Amino acid sequence: MKILIISHYAGSPKLGMAYRPYYLAKEWIKAGHEVCILAADNSHLRNKNIYFQKDFHEQEFEKIKYIWVKTPKYKGNNIGRIFNILVFVIKSVLKAKFLSQKYKPDVVIASSTYPLDNYIAYKICKISKAKYIFEVHDLWPLSPIELGGFPKYHPFIIVMQKAEDFAYKNADSVVSMLPKTKEHMKEHGLDLSKWHHIPNGILTEEWGNSEKIPNSHKQILDKLKKEKKIIVGYAGGHAISNSLDTLINAAYLLKDNNFFTFVLVGKGSEKEKLIKQSKDLKNIIFLDAVSKNSIPDLLSYMDILFIGWNKSPLYRFGVSPNKIFDYMMAKKPILHAVDAGNDIVKDAKAGISIKPESPQEIVKALFKFKEMDEKEKRQMGINGFNYVIKYHDYKVLAEEFINIINSIPQPK
Repeated sequence: MKILIISHYAGSPKLGMAYRPYYLAKEWIKAGHEVCILAADNSHLRNKNIYFQKDFHEQEFEKIKYIWVKTPKYKGNNIGRIFNILVFVIKSVLKAKFLSQKYKPDVVIASSTYPLDNYIAYKICKISKAKYIFEVHDLWPLSPIELGGFPKYHPFIIVMQKAEDFAYKNADSVVSMLPKTKEHMKEHGLDLSKWHHIPNGILTEEWGNSEKIPNSHKQILDKLKKEKKIIVGYAGGHAISNSLDTLINAAYLLKDNNFFTFVLVGKGSEKEKLIKQSKDLKNIIFLDAVSKNSIPDLLSYMDILFIGWNKSPLYRFGVSPNKIFDYMMAKKPILHAVDAGNDIVKDAKAGISIKPESPQEIVKALFKFKEMDEKEKRQMGINGFNYVIKYHDYKVLAEEFINIINSIPQPK
């Protein structure tokens, strides 16, 4: 089977986020399928962007064909990102016949976070007589409305809403990464017999081939271990949605306590602000981001792993964060600050879940961990590990996805 994934932000462990298209492609190629990924050469999510002088440049990584579309450079979430999106979509729609004839896909998956890529997928599928799947990461335009503060009648939102409704009406199947989206999609025209849930996941084999963290990081963490500090770790993006300001406020409540040290590893738009917010604290350390392949080694130094969310009605549809699966693979107890339609940590019995945006609740939970028997904490780690292996291994998820594709009648 020839599979074409349209994923504006697609990357790889070497390039940076987003990883899901890469991991699914790896598993599908092992199973004997051919995979191409259509992506933009510029993305604010990647550690390393790809720059070429011509449009639709083909490059191969580990038997995966990436088709890079030349797009304008931009930084962060601003008008430049919107322009970048529009250029990617327009160029790809105009080249739909070329892409159809050259790659001859049997199935096309629209998977770019925003729904505009469905116009690309639809046109290619019509020419190629291919199966058409819409893979939903986040609910757009609901995400920019509820998280970004966009008004409902903003021109950008209106365009996105039309694209979302178009996708639900025309797709042969919809794969949602979030577990509680059925009613929303039904309200926007989806026949629920087409609805499927495949969450985010992890490639377990990466954990057997991990890289060591930089020596500068190792020296700091070794020192904390020698001082017998309880290391509360966070590894990931430093954005508003990660609720790290709440974690810093918890550190303030514990500033006279000698037990806990907070170590935040990563980068993001809020990092400088967070560093300034915690400038008077001695119990919090910020470290530069490490490569994805170094995450297993990094997390091995931590005692408790934190993941937090802000309060938002958007999370009623559920959450599926990649970092939580890394945490579970590390076999560490997890502190999860969340109010959402699902709670993976609670389901897996992998830690303690608390309400979000509450420094006091974080402090209470940390002392619960401190007073807990080591055997009980180890069991939490094992529970999380077993859960992620059973339900979130990309080998399992990729096979589920292929079963969905095979269930779709062949277009005429």
